[in-house]
Amino acid sequence: MRLIVRQVKVKQVMGIIERVKKAQQGDEQAYLELFQQYEADIYRTAYVYLGSSEDALDVVQETAYKSYKAIATVKEPQYFKTWLIQIAIGCSIDMLRKRKKEVQWSPDLLDHLAAVKDEEDIPLSVSLRDLIDYLTAEEKHVILLRFYYDITIREAAEMMGIPLGTGKTLLYRALKKLRMRVEEGDSREFKSN
Repeated sequence: MRLIVRQVKVKQVMGIIERVKKAQQGDEQAYLELFQQYEADIYRTAYVYLGSSEDALDVVQETAYKSYKAIATVKEPQYFKTWLIQIAIGCSIDMLRKRKKEVQWSPDLLDHLAAVKDEEDIPLSVSLRDLIDYLTAEEKHVILLRFYYDITIREAAEMMGIPLGTGKTLLYRALKKLRMRVEEGDSREFKSN
């Protein structure tokens, strides 16, 4: 079974490499197929950073533009997805810098929170979102790369342009913050019962 799965993955990677090379030679259709394959991942990444579907869609467009213009610079086509996600993260961070304000909750979420009674649980996604927003931009970045995209800490550090040791420090510090925050929430919950 593993052999079959491995063969399928090898075929997928070979297809990606072939399309990247075609796109680098000016084949717009090959680029479009590649981008569409990862468009949902780009949107999710931007949404996690920005908390707004409109801003996330803007980042998708900006990522499409920047990646199309820079497709010739891809040196390792098998890592095309990683390259795209890196561009999307950069665009998201740029947008956050431009806004220079905290991510605002969406109106739908605020309405939901207002309707929640004390005895009801807040949805898990809200709790996770609150936890992730507690982190600094660099900590959030390394957590998303490591656990959301399953990228090794070494690759995450390279993508972020930081030394491996710094990447590890950011990861462990972020995990410690999240653990402490969860434990604080559990103790508050325990005391209120």
